[in-house]
Amino acid sequence: MDIACDFNITIVGLGLIGGSMAKSIRENLSVKSIWALDLDRDVLKEAHESGIIDDLFEDDTIPIKNSDIVILCTYPNAVLEFMKKNRDNFKHGALITDTSGIKEKIVQGARDVLRSDCEFIGGHPMSGKESMGYKYSDGSIFQGTNYIITPDEKSNKELVLLLKEILFTIGFKRIIEMSPREHDRIVAYTSQLPHILACIMMNSKSFERSKDLHGGSFRDITRVADINCELWSELLHENKQNIVAELEAVIEDIKNISKMIDNDDIDSLKVVFKNSSMLRKEMNYEKA
Repeated sequence: MDIACDFNITIVGLGLIGGSMAKSIRENLSVKSIWALDLDRDVLKEAHESGIIDDLFEDDTIPIKNSDIVILCTYPNAVLEFMKKNRDNFKHGALITDTSGIKEKIVQGARDVLRSDCEFIGGHPMSGKESMGYKYSDGSIFQGTNYIITPDEKSNKELVLLLKEILFTIGFKRIIEMSPREHDRIVAYTSQLPHILACIMMNSKSFERSKDLHGGSFRDITRVADINCELWSELLHENKQNIVAELEAVIEDIKNISKMIDNDDIDSLKVVFKNSSMLRKEMNYEKA
């Protein structure tokens, strides 16, 4: 898709996701200006000198007041604080979106804070890296991945379509619409639970006794244990009801498998293994 975008975009938070957004937009879209805000002035200077963003500002309100689209790529609570702080600074008719891993609290907060002439559409890229920070950002990390958005019946349909067009253009394969509540329930299982399990494996007392004997399967299952501690602590805290439900379910599953092993129930184990093998093949990640 080749779309010319005669507008200004500001990205707030030039870390891994924000930096990757800026680079991907620069590579794939013809926009009037790409601006960014970040607490780290050195990161902004680096992005400016490399041509990823267009200008540097001493006054952060200037790009906000002149941006048609604002993409908030900060931690969840910082997203809400930024919207509250800049309520009167957003341009009339601006589209504001975010990339945080929880949605219900963010979407409700946006409704409570933003002016009625601004549009908020929650978003969440299902992509990333283990490493954090702008230096690891990469415009190609979104290629072929999924993006969740959470508009509702009151959302401006033209702006929803515009956001989708932008996301497809910068490389996302599928744009999935769902409610904020459904998003938080699903990612508790598909994203947050795997990070918890990886961290449990790394914190096990067995790790030290076996660290010279780790094979590929151990490396695969613990890959996401190299984690942004502050971000993930906040995500799990804010989505704790869904997370606790998923943890209780997986604990029950572990107990059931433990009973099968303890009772020498080989046939039941084979059923579990065959089912998991079949489902994993159907996911077909390697050919995606």
